[in-house]
Amino acid sequence: MQNIHMNTRILFGLGLVVILFSSYLNKKDNHIKVPAPITLKVKQVAVSIQAPTALAFPGNGEIWVTEQTGKIRSIKNGKLSSIPVLDLAGKLPKMNSGYEERGLLGIALHPRFSTNKKFYVFYSIPSKGKFNHTDVVSEFKLGSAGKAEPDSERIILAAEKPDGNHNGGCVQFGKDGYLYISFGDGGGQGDKHGEFGNGQNLNTWLGKILRVDINADSGYLVPKDNPFVGKTNAKPEVWAYGFRNPYRFSFDRASGLLFAGDVGQDTWEEVDIVKSGGNYGWRLTEGTHCYNPATGCDIKGITMPIAEYNHREGVSITGGYVYNGKLISVLKSKYLFADWTGPVYYLQKNGSTWQRGKVTLQNIPENLKITGFGEDTAGELYLLTNPDTGPGNTEGGIFKIVKN
Repeated sequence: MQNIHMNTRILFGLGLVVILFSSYLNKKDNHIKVPAPITLKVKQVAVSIQAPTALAFPGNGEIWVTEQTGKIRSIKNGKLSSIPVLDLAGKLPKMNSGYEERGLLGIALHPRFSTNKKFYVFYSIPSKGKFNHTDVVSEFKLGSAGKAEPDSERIILAAEKPDGNHNGGCVQFGKDGYLYISFGDGGGQGDKHGEFGNGQNLNTWLGKILRVDINADSGYLVPKDNPFVGKTNAKPEVWAYGFRNPYRFSFDRASGLLFAGDVGQDTWEEVDIVKSGGNYGWRLTEGTHCYNPATGCDIKGITMPIAEYNHREGVSITGGYVYNGKLISVLKSKYLFADWTGPVYYLQKNGSTWQRGKVTLQNIPENLKITGFGEDTAGELYLLTNPDTGPGNTEGGIFKIVKN
C-alpha cells in the first residue's frame, strides 16, 4: 500500500512537472509568436509603364510615376498620359535593357509645391571623368501646361560613382523641411573602396543618407544641426552612415521616424530606423552579423537594424511606408515593405522590439518584381511592379493596396 501511495505521489509529481513545463513552453512560444499574417487586396491603377521606380502626388487626383528610363508620366482618372511631365532620357547613360540599377530613381515634391511648383529628382548621367557614371539630384519647376519648364533645372548636388550598382536613389522631405538623399556605397561587391569601405568613410557621400536645405539661390545649404558639421574628415551633409544600398526610405507621418530598407550583400536584408549621426554597420556588419571581418567585428557604436531576414526568404529589400491611412485598420501604424522578388511583409512594434509578419496580396499577377512603394496625401499606399528584371520591359504597373 505504501508503495502504491509512493508511486502515486511520484506520478502526480511528474505530471505536475510536465504541466508546468508545458505552461512555460506555451508562454515562451507566445512571447516569440510570429504576428498573424494579413491578407489584403490590390486595385490596379495603371499599366504599360516602363520600369516604374517612384511615385509623387501633386494634387487634384493626379499621380506622377518615374520610369527608370528617364520619363515622369502623369496618371489621371486611370489614364496614363502620352506626354511626359519631364523627359530626362537624353541625359542618362546608355542603359542596359536587362539588369540595370542606374536611371531615374527618385522624386520628391517641395513641401510648398502647391504654390512654388518645385520638385526634385534623382537620376544618373554619364561621368565626365574615369567613373562609371554620376548621380545627380536636381530641382525642376512645373510650368502652366503641366510639363516641367525646360530651362528650370537647378542641380542641387552630384556624386561620381565607381560602379553602376548601389546608387541609393531615394529623395524625401522630412517634417523639418529639409531634403534627405540616399547614396549607395559605390557599387561592386563587398564595398571594396579604400581601407575600410565607403560605408564607414565619413569623408564621402557614398554609403550615406544626406540632409540638406534646398531653399538656397544655388546648390544647397547645410543645416547647422547636422551631426558632422565642423568635424574633421567628415562631410557636413551626412545625416547617417554605414549603408550598403538604402534604395528606399520614408518618414512615418505620425512619429516622424525615418525607416530605411538597406539592401544586403550575400545573406541578410535589413530595416533600419535612421537617426542623426547613426552608424548602421556596413561593411563591418550585414544585418546583425559580422561581414568584414567575418568574425569578431567591433560592433561598438553601431546601431543594429530593427528587423532582418535571410536570403532564404528573398534577395533584395524594397523599403516601404508606415501605414497612416484610414481605409485599412489592420495596417494602422505598421511598416509595410517587400522583397524585390515579390514577398510582402509588415513590422509591428511590441514593447522595445519589432516583429515581422507576412502579407498576402490578392488580385495581383504572380511573379512580379516589386520596385517601389508610394504614399498618397491621404496616407494610402501603392505598389510599383515590373514583370522583368530591367528597364527594357514596358509592362510595369501601379497597384493601390486596399482592404480585403
